[in-house]
Amino acid sequence: MNPLIAALRGTLVVSCQAYPGEPMRHPETMAQVAESAVRGGAAAIRAQGLADISHIAGRVDVPVIGLWKHGRGPVHITPTLRHARAVLDAGADIVAIDATARPRPDGLTVAQTVAGLRHSHPGAIIMGDCGSVDDGLAAADAGVDVVATTLSGYTGDRPRTVGPDLELLAELVAALPHHAIVAEGRIHTPAQASAALAAGAHCVVVGTAITHPQSITGWFAAALTSPVPQLP
Repeated sequence: MNPLIAALRGTLVVSCQAYPGEPMRHPETMAQVAESAVRGGAAAIRAQGLADISHIAGRVDVPVIGLWKHGRGPVHITPTLRHARAVLDAGADIVAIDATARPRPDGLTVAQTVAGLRHSHPGAIIMGDCGSVDDGLAAADAGVDVVATTLSGYTGDRPRTVGPDLELLAELVAALPHHAIVAEGRIHTPAQASAALAAGAHCVVVGTAITHPQSITGWFAAALTSPVPQLP
């Protein structure tokens, strides 16, 4: 296992992303959020977009997992080989790509994308964002270094769980004992993060619940407008 990946065992990775049109959608803001997350104990940062990756990589002393969301099609997380190369060139230590079986915009398979990265960026560390056990197995066969549950519930292969898909996580851990399996997706509480680690996750990625105040505020606002249970 790559030493950088090995060093992330048992740790928290914080995803610092804001969506287009949101007030926080600015590279400097995301870099400040990332710095705050590192001060709080994040062992690595996951960042989206070339400018954000570059800003954050220059401001934190922990590994940066980079991705580039582009396009409106089903495959939009670092959807092509060109995007993946650009993410690494922007300063990411690890590049995250969509590693599902869905067709990619450039017509390449996941295996061809990984091979292309190995050719242009020897030593690159590649994370495959997966949505099913089959995705994970295929990604491992293609040569990714890390398999993540990021896309569980978003590809049509599995139902979208309320919290993290611990069943998928456990199945991937059992099926790929020599790969780092990362838990990511709908981890909204410390208890859920702990449960993911207990289920065998190499490390845990948390985004919305830490770095997206709009969603967090919405959770509280919705709770206050819900009917209050009557005590017996």
